[in-house]
Amino acid sequence: MSERSGSEAIQAAFMAAKASDRAALIPFFTAGFPTLGVLPDLVKAAEDGGADIIEIGIPFSDPLADGPVLQQAASEALAQGTRVQAILDLLGQLPTGIPRVFLTYVNPVLRRGYVPFAAEAREAGMAGAIVPDLPWTESSELARAFQHQGLALIPLVAPTSTDKHMRALKSAHGFVYAVSVTGVTGARQGIDGGVEAMVARIRQAVDLPVAIGFGISTPEQARRLGHVADGVIVGSALTQALMAKRANPAQAVYDFLHPMRLALDSR
Repeated sequence: MSERSGSEAIQAAFMAAKASDRAALIPFFTAGFPTLGVLPDLVKAAEDGGADIIEIGIPFSDPLADGPVLQQAASEALAQGTRVQAILDLLGQLPTGIPRVFLTYVNPVLRRGYVPFAAEAREAGMAGAIVPDLPWTESSELARAFQHQGLALIPLVAPTSTDKHMRALKSAHGFVYAVSVTGVTGARQGIDGGVEAMVARIRQAVDLPVAIGFGISTPEQARRLGHVADGVIVGSALTQALMAKRANPAQAVYDFLHPMRLALDSR
């Protein structure tokens, strides 16, 4: 990271997208899929394809929020021996670029300790993390560790989130990850009609950018949701594209993301 904090880098990315009158494009990769060694190439391809922020998943053996595509990617990564330390080491060697945030389940973080993990994430050039199975009301200890390192602990909001949960987000940093549907991740043909209302509720509760994930698979979906939110997150559909073109994963990433960026630019 540069001299500015991770939270500041995330804010700057959203502000730059807004200045261009578009939503930010946020792709997700599972570290270790198709191999850990290609992760630097995937990151560069994502940047070249128009990404503004990159989510990097730490593979976990029991990914409760993930659908079958991301479960398969995590299983393959773990089977190849992908481990947290190797991910941190590799990311720490990458040149500074657009902000990168982890998506990790809480167990790998607990095993390293909140304070050590936050320091290691900062050292690896990360700007923050999303921890989907850590309830926000129980996240204050990890949030403090992150804030000490200038990192953002990014909260999730689902269609079923209560007003109490929304109000608790006033302490959050970075952005709000808005889950567009109930259930697990996975590409879908349509977008839930309640997304606009959910985003409106989030905006009433907290002054942070809102990025929508879960189910976005086409440039047209990205364009539509780009009118509603400040960012669009794409994971399962991008991973499916990687699965279909394992021989040239970097090209697969660029070919998938570039049309999405063009769609967002055309709003």
